[in-house]
Amino acid sequence: MNERTRIRLPLRLWAGVAALLLVAPTLVVIPLSFTDKRSFAFPIEGWSLQWYENFFTDSRWLNSLGTSLGLALIVGVVATAAGTLAALGIRGLRARLAAVTQVAIMLPILVPGIVAAIAIFGMYLRWGLAGSPLGIALAHIALAIPFVIIPVGTALRGLDETLVRAAAVLGAGPLARFAQVQFPILLPGIVTGFIFAFVTSLDEVVVAYFLQSPTVRTLPVQMYSSVTVETDPSIAAASTLLLVLSTLIILIPRLVQVVHERRAEKRLGDVA
Repeated sequence: MNERTRIRLPLRLWAGVAALLLVAPTLVVIPLSFTDKRSFAFPIEGWSLQWYENFFTDSRWLNSLGTSLGLALIVGVVATAAGTLAALGIRGLRARLAAVTQVAIMLPILVPGIVAAIAIFGMYLRWGLAGSPLGIALAHIALAIPFVIIPVGTALRGLDETLVRAAAVLGAGPLARFAQVQFPILLPGIVTGFIFAFVTSLDEVVVAYFLQSPTVRTLPVQMYSSVTVETDPSIAAASTLLLVLSTLIILIPRLVQVVHERRAEKRLGDVA
């Protein structure tokens, strides 16, 4: 065992323990969703799929799921485009102005959610956007943009400006330089930003709770409203579905990247 392996092994073990401590409490909800009782008890005594059946046959749960997925998709696309442009714009500013601008854009992360929710709700009452899908989408976009700027900004640090200048010398316009030079390099950061924006909108509850209406309610808001009124194990089923969906959205791009990297390494090995 070389020195590098000796250093990496304890770090990986520690990372595994930390991940287990963070994830284990969340995983308890999965067996709870299969209980045959109308109350939460762990460990469960009997197994049943009745709460999943209730989830997929109840219009309240299905409508809230559809609302959440639709909003998350719109927020992911718009926030990714806006965050990518913002990251490119910040890169072109002077150092001090860039730092001030980045801090200002990051305020949605720094401000407590309840404070942001009250401020947005107050403005929306004046603008007539409270209780509308557009209002929730705009609020979620504002909350998600910082999560796009961070990975795209990190990817920009690895961008060699000489490549962009070389493309300009060869006659490529701004759009051509972005599409042919910058975009392929920034693509991993852009995809990561989209995933963060999508999951941020999908899981957000505080702002959505203030902006809800009887006809517009996201899945996290429906879960919160249901648990405050009655103890319905359908909440565990909804939590499990949300957990699985969020995990797949995060893991699938990473798995695709790993497979692509291994295939590329194999091709290089075959050529060598």
